Amino acid sequence: MAPPFWTIGCLYGAASVAIGAFGAHGLKKRIADPQKLANWSMAGQYQLIHSVALTVATIAAPTNTLAMSLFTAGMTMFSGSIYLLVLDAQRFKFLGPVTPLGGLCLIGGWVALAFGRRPVLPKVR
Repeated sequence: MAPPFWTIGCLYGAASVAIGAFGAHGLKKRIADPQKLANWSMAGQYQLIHSVALTVATIAAPTNTLAMSLFTAGMTMFSGSIYLLVLDAQRFKFLGPVTPLGGLCLIGGWVALAFGRRPVLPKVR
């Protein structure tokens, strides 16, 4: 069985591709505001980048659960809140403060990765 953060990273990566495709094709029929579409695209890019970071961290720093937890929380809060705000800003306006908290979690994940235990990397011969 795969480690849980590996599975989460892979599923969030797959979701980011699907969400990006929806944004590029289906969402344009519903939303005409270019800024909202740009926000959607940025949220998808951040989710994809951090999905890769999460899966790499499970291999390179498997004991750094703080970094992996922060990446997971950050993707959920940052990208998730942006997706919902783009879809219906009035209905989900209470999520406005969640976006920067998610961003702080993403930053914290990188810092935790930088200052955590040394990575376990394969030896190159």
